[in-house]
Amino acid sequence: MTIKDAQTRVDTWVRQFEEGYFHPLTNLARLTEEVGELAREVNHRFGEKTKKREEPEGDLAMEMADILFVLICMANREGIDLQQAFDRMMRKVETRDDSRWTKK
Repeated sequence: MTIKDAQTRVDTWVRQFEEGYFHPLTNLARLTEEVGELAREVNHRFGEKTKKREEPEGDLAMEMADILFVLICMANREGIDLQQAFDRMMRKVETRDDSRWTKK
């Protein structure tokens, strides 16, 4: 699935509801919440804060997918083509950071 396909799939799903996309500040709050959930899971797996015995195992992939969904919602609402934006960002880092680290 391309980024464009993902944006179309999310848009098709959201547009079936009268409410449509959330306001940008609501989406930002949602994004912050989802990033916090990812941070919690990463901390439990790799950090010093262990889970409580009764807490179920988290799903790192789903936490990342939740973030991606909210980002796509934000982009769709604002008419942003994430594929174009991602390509621009990659050109930037491929140029700026080309010799920053040791290549394999």
